[in-house]
Amino acid sequence: MTLLQLFFLFVSAVILGSAVMVVSTRKMLHAAFWLILALFGVAVIFVLLQASFFAVVQVVIYIGAIAILILFAVMLTRRVMADVGPQVIRAWWLAGIAAALLCAVLVWLLSSWNGFTASLPPLPQRGDPIAELGQALVSPNAFALPFEVASVLLLAALVGAIYIAWERKGK
Repeated sequence: MTLLQLFFLFVSAVILGSAVMVVSTRKMLHAAFWLILALFGVAVIFVLLQASFFAVVQVVIYIGAIAILILFAVMLTRRVMADVGPQVIRAWWLAGIAAALLCAVLVWLLSSWNGFTASLPPLPQRGDPIAELGQALVSPNAFALPFEVASVLLLAALVGAIYIAWERKGK
């Protein structure tokens, strides 16, 4: 196993561990910080794949904008910083067994697939990939609608956090 593969496994373990912490921690602020660590790990995976543009986009947009927006929303709603309800259900072990079985089946399927060890052919050089991505983001036939829906969703989350945090004079 090469050093690069070991580093990939380490980063993958950090991503999985921080993702588990996102959904299992009691404090929302800590969950937001664990989410930032998971998103940063994904940026490192993009660097390992030599997709530097996507790594920069991951850091700038997801960590720099969305995660910070989540932190602001959490801090604006400081009255509900910790969840007081039960964090797990009684039959959590059933979900754990199902997840382990699914993981085992996927590992078995991928290990028996011939394309798992084959190397990819080089990508065709059609032009500037950044320009093609920019065209796809604003093209009505590509990603313009999901791009706008995500922006409206983020704006609604911010307005909702401000509404929840607003102190009313009547109370």
